[in-house]
Amino acid sequence: MKKSHGLSARGERTVKKGKPTRSKKIDFSDIPELSENQLSRMRRIGRPTLGDEPRRLIAIRVDAKVLEWLRRTAAEMRVPYQSLVNQILAKEMRKAS
Repeated sequence: MKKSHGLSARGERTVKKGKPTRSKKIDFSDIPELSENQLSRMRRIGRPTLGDEPRRLIAIRVDAKVLEWLRRTAAEMRVPYQSLVNQILAKEMRKAS
């Protein structure tokens, strides 16, 4: 069965065919501009870039038992399971080189 709604791997909202998305109009005109001091104190939110390039979001399919093992092992190591997948793949890549 094909997924017809929700978030895509790129984080974009997908919709069912024939149903347009509603664009909400937000009036930002009454929001004051930030001062130089406020702008200088701002920090990036989200995961930090690791290495020379930012990580890329992908979507893969794995067997349920594989995913269960990844999540369980990652929980024991206290790391996100996606990071564990990256560690395993990077280790295998170094072996192959």
